[in-house]
Amino acid sequence: MAGPWRIVPFEPARHQDGVVSLISGIQRGEFGLAITPADQPDLMDIPGFYVNGVNGRFGPGCFFVAEDSGGVVAGSIALLNIGPGVDGAGQGALRKMFVRADARGTGLAGTLLGNLEAWCVPHGVARLFLGTTDRFLAAHRFYEKHGFARVEKAGLPASFPVMRVDTVFYAKALSS
Repeated sequence: MAGPWRIVPFEPARHQDGVVSLISGIQRGEFGLAITPADQPDLMDIPGFYVNGVNGRFGPGCFFVAEDSGGVVAGSIALLNIGPGVDGAGQGALRKMFVRADARGTGLAGTLLGNLEAWCVPHGVARLFLGTTDRFLAAHRFYEKHGFARVEKAGLPASFPVMRVDTVFYAKALSS
């Protein structure tokens, strides 16, 4: 179903099941990754992990959900605050960016990313990092089109949480 989309902050009672279904459906169903929701404890406590910054370790992050016109989860995106870099600038790990198959190519992914980046600037996050699998080729093109540059794993901040499926990494500096 194509838009209109509504981008809203994650609400556990409203979005939990839809987010888990969306993400695991794409990971396992579309890409055959051997990863389950149980392998992703962050999905079971989205507010504690993302919004409250892993119980306040580095500060707040965010988790946004795209709802379609029927209120069904069509996409997600999250930012895990990973603390300041060596220069003191805030850094974040872009996580859980997924868009339902029938919503791809509609501009929803760019809207989700723009929403997250708009949240970052007033919250002091100046750089984004992300890890993905080598199977998500369309995602690689998307990130590069939106200003992300590929980086080596060794170039990631020490606080960046590398997932076991991550084999490709990107970084982007945000302008304030």
